[in-house]
Amino acid sequence: MDLLKVTNLNKSYGKKIILKNINLDCKVGEIIGIFGRNGTGKSTLLKLIFGTVKADSILIEINSEIIPQRKVISSKRIGYLPQDTFLPKEQRVREIIPLFFPNGEEQDKIFYSPQVSSFEKIKVGKLSLGQLRYLELLIIGSLSHQFLMLDEPFSMIEPIYKDVIKGLLLELKKSKGIILTDHYYYDVLEITDKNFVIKDGKIFEIKDKNDLVKYEYLNSNE
Repeated sequence: MDLLKVTNLNKSYGKKIILKNINLDCKVGEIIGIFGRNGTGKSTLLKLIFGTVKADSILIEINSEIIPQRKVISSKRIGYLPQDTFLPKEQRVREIIPLFFPNGEEQDKIFYSPQVSSFEKIKVGKLSLGQLRYLELLIIGSLSHQFLMLDEPFSMIEPIYKDVIKGLLLELKKSKGIILTDHYYYDVLEITDKNFVIKDGKIFEIKDKNDLVKYEYLNSNE
């Protein structure tokens, strides 16, 4: 079983401790949800694992092989979907897909995915938030990374695409390990295998919505 293991993760900005002694495992075949109020370090956690933000300390291992943080991106074993789009806005969807997938068979897999035919002629900048997020996930998820870090895949998107994205993530987890953050906790809890919440720089495993209240991520009336 392929395993991503992150240990001794620490990050501070000056005297402000963001994340302290974080340990996290993710196996291929599971989806892990990370919750936390704004500013608690959810997005920072993903960026630290991916390597776009430098950690004070971190040990990253994949199948017991140590991957230096500075080499995570070049290793192409961990993919990362940021909150901001990475696709050129002036190009049409049908022009962008071949940029990532020169092989015709790989292209067909994207073009024939659910819903894509309904927006393949549209420029990226004109897509709805749901269409855009789904397209980004299709592209990232179809690359060869063993593990995916997803920052708010459900944020502000239409209900129809929430369902399409959930289906895609459940399909992707058959061959990948996925760690995601999102404020739409109902959607996250519906598809995850394990969940954690970040509070005061530390990470705690949670079982359900009641634990989100316990750790003050949610109010009891939400």
